[in-house]
Amino acid sequence: MMLLAIDTSTDSASLALVQDGRTLAEATWHCGQNHSVELLPRLVELLNKAEVSLQSVSCILVAKGPGSFNGLRVGLSTAKGLAFSLDIPIIGVSSLELEACQHAENDLPICPIFNARRGEIATALYQKRDNKWQQLAAEHITTVDTLDTEIKSQTLFCGEYVPVIAGQLKEQLKDKAVIAPARPRRASLMAELAKERLKAGDYDNPTTLQPLYLRHPVITQRRHR
Repeated sequence: MMLLAIDTSTDSASLALVQDGRTLAEATWHCGQNHSVELLPRLVELLNKAEVSLQSVSCILVAKGPGSFNGLRVGLSTAKGLAFSLDIPIIGVSSLELEACQHAENDLPICPIFNARRGEIATALYQKRDNKWQQLAAEHITTVDTLDTEIKSQTLFCGEYVPVIAGQLKEQLKDKAVIAPARPRRASLMAELAKERLKAGDYDNPTTLQPLYLRHPVITQRRHR
């Protein structure tokens, strides 16, 4: 089975082609807010690098959020459009879980963090226990200041926003805060996260699959002259 994985959750983006557990080609880059301009050209490059056609793809995997409103909208709409046009299934994967699973070999609970703006963060909690990957706390919006009430033991913090708030985390949580080495989010890891759903044929409905925003976007009213 050929999988196309798409992640446009934040200012970083990633694409991967995975076949039977083997990554054929992968691209991860900083795109800022240029997801709509850069995603499709990068996809064409990826297909050319792997020397496969789009028609070879059997299933679309897409990071569904939380993340930036613009990035998620572009990623989800592209993934759903491909699923419809190719008549293939689609599976949405948590962006925070994708961030955390890169550090799954660590024994500590893993707390991925995205910048949710307005002084808030999007986070969750995961850990590999008894060789099984588990979600300990669901995706939610909070603040760094309130993390001391949520984090009960030494925890590994990861995510591209963590270097910005590393000092604050250390000050707030002391020895409970372990800062993970910076690693770019890799779309190919979605294949592992979706493995059980793929085996069970547990696909999402492309019509109803929606981004996980955690809160509504801010919409300003146009001023009347």
